[in-house]
Amino acid sequence: MLCGMSSAAIVDETKVESNTTAETVVSVQGLVKVFKDFWGRPKAHAVNNVSFEVRRGEVFGLLGPNGSGKSTTVKLLLGLLNPTRGHIEVFGHSTRHVATKRRIGYLPEESYLYRYLDSAETLDFFGSLFDLTSGERRQRTEQLLEMVGLDKVRRRTVGEFSKGMQRRIGLAQALINDPDLVILDEPTSGLDPIGCREVKDLIIELARRGKTVILSSHLLADVEDVCDRVVIYYGGKIQAIGTLKELLSTPDRLRITTPVLGRETLEKVLSIIRADLDKGAQDVLVDSPTQNLESYFLDVVRKARSSDKETSGATSGGNVAEYLRSGGGSAKKDRILERLSSSKPAEQPTESAPVQKETKEEISKRLQTLLSKTESAAPAPKPAAPAAENKKDMSKANEKLSGLLGKKEK
Repeated sequence: MLCGMSSAAIVDETKVESNTTAETVVSVQGLVKVFKDFWGRPKAHAVNNVSFEVRRGEVFGLLGPNGSGKSTTVKLLLGLLNPTRGHIEVFGHSTRHVATKRRIGYLPEESYLYRYLDSAETLDFFGSLFDLTSGERRQRTEQLLEMVGLDKVRRRTVGEFSKGMQRRIGLAQALINDPDLVILDEPTSGLDPIGCREVKDLIIELARRGKTVILSSHLLADVEDVCDRVVIYYGGKIQAIGTLKELLSTPDRLRITTPVLGRETLEKVLSIIRADLDKGAQDVLVDSPTQNLESYFLDVVRKARSSDKETSGATSGGNVAEYLRSGGGSAKKDRILERLSSSKPAEQPTESAPVQKETKEEISKRLQTLLSKTESAAPAPKPAAPAAENKKDMSKANEKLSGLLGKKEK
C-alpha cells in the first residue's frame, strides 16, 4: 500500500537516510559566476548564490530549463571555469587540485572522441592518460565494452557510430579510471530505451558501491528513477532542493491497490469510503493500474531477443564491469599501506627466493673472476713509465733554467 508516493521513492528514502552521516564529497557555498563582455561589464549571471552539498554514495540530480546554470555549475565543479565568488570543495580540496581530478569521471553533453580510433583504441588512449598499465587498460577495456554493449563492434571506428553508440563509448571512457565521483551530463541522450534502462541500472549500482554520481538531465523520468535528491535551477538560482519524497509526495491523497474485487465487495468498500468523506463521492477514483511505456517496450524487446534474432547495432550490455563491482583498486591501496606501515620488511615469495639466491651467487663468482683476471692481466711497469718520462722532462727543464741563470750572473 503506497501513500502518495511510488515504490522508487521509498527506496530513495532508505538510501538518503543511510547517507545522512556519510562524508561530504562536494561542497558548494555561495557560488556566483558572472560572465562579462569584452569591456568587462557584467553580461549574464549564470549562477547566482548557489549552495548545496553532495554526500558519498548519493545520486544527486541537477534539473532546470536551458540556460538555467546547470552546465555552468558542472564546469565549475570540474575546474574548467573559475567562480566569480563563492567556495567549492571536491573531496576536501580545491577544484584545481590535480590529484583530485584523477578521482573524477566525466561524461560531457557532447561526446568528444577521435573519430578514426575504434572502441578499444579509444578506451586504451583514455586509460593511458591516467597512467594505467597496459594490462589494466586491456582488462578494463574488455569489461567496459561488454558492459556498454559494444564488444561485437569494437573494431569499427567511432566516427561510424550513431549518437547512441557514441554515448555508450563515452560512458565507458568516463569510467575507465574507476572514479569515486562520476559527473554525467545528459547520459541517456540519443540512447534507445534498452540503453536508457541499462545506464540507469549502472548508476544505481555505482551508488550502491559507494560512488557519488551527479546527474544533469532534461529527462525527468530518468532522474526520478535513480536520484536520491535533486536541485531545480531557474535563472541561475536554486528554486527547490530536497529528496524525491519531499518534493513529489501529495499528503492529502491516498492510493490503495488491491487485487480485482467483485462488484458487491467493491460497492461495500466505496460506500464506507463515501460515508467518511465530507465532499461526497466525486473525490473517489477507481481504475486499473497500468505499466509505463518503458516497461512494456523492454518486455517486447526481451521476447524478441529470446528468438535469437541478430542485430548489427549495439546489443544489450552485460553486467557491470568486474573492476567496478569488486573494488580491487581500494583493496590494492590498502595492501600497499599495510606494507609501508609495517615495521618488518616485506617477505619475498618463497618461489622467487631460490632464484634470487642463485643469481646473487653467480654474480659474486663472476665479480671475483673478473677481479682476479684484472689483477693478473695488469702489467706492473706501465704505471712507472709516465713517471720516468716526467723525470726526464724535469731534468731538461732544470738544465735550461740553470743555463739561463748562469748567463745572468756573468
